[in-house]
Amino acid sequence: MKKAWILLVTLCLAACQIRWLTDLAVPAGGTIYQDDFSDPQSGWPVQSAEEGWIGYAGEAYVIQVTAPNYDLWAVTGQTFQEVRVEVTAVRTAGPEQNRIGLVCRYLDPGNYYFFVISSDGYYTVGKLRDGERSLLGQEMMAYSDAILPGEAANRLRFDCSGAVLSGYINGRMVAVTSDPDLSAGDTGLIAGAFDEGGVEIRFDDFTVIKP
Repeated sequence: MKKAWILLVTLCLAACQIRWLTDLAVPAGGTIYQDDFSDPQSGWPVQSAEEGWIGYAGEAYVIQVTAPNYDLWAVTGQTFQEVRVEVTAVRTAGPEQNRIGLVCRYLDPGNYYFFVISSDGYYTVGKLRDGERSLLGQEMMAYSDAILPGEAANRLRFDCSGAVLSGYINGRMVAVTSDPDLSAGDTGLIAGAFDEGGVEIRFDDFTVIKP
């Protein structure tokens, strides 16, 4: 079931304002941005639609996808270049065949990189370029025993450094590939459903580090 997937429809739920973040003074390994979502006024979007809902809940950030074959995402409203992005993610409802992950170099709904896992143990790195979705370095999502299944918490990390894109799960590197198309953009969270909707993902401890 984990074929290279193409979403039939997408929904842009990005923050409205783009703020340029000057990180030249931050040393390598330093934190550029972080949010534990304890403050519901910290700037992430809160929106609902027929296809799902995104927003703060219980000192976390939640993405709920009710429609099948659909993704929802949220970004910080900033622009980054070289980043190491981390978050803790938990499936709180819905099927284990889902998408849970991070995006980087987000320009608009048709242009960004993503690193996603599923609760039944699969992962991939890919991109959306001019609205066309493709996987990078893989023909389909691959299995990894680094993913804790079911409703267990997984710590995800996505490094976007130069043209190199690396995905980590619970401290283990599972994917590394390269792509030169996107050099800067926003970063944030993504969740989605395959054939069955009702996916609900709880995110916490989001951190952006300078690699």
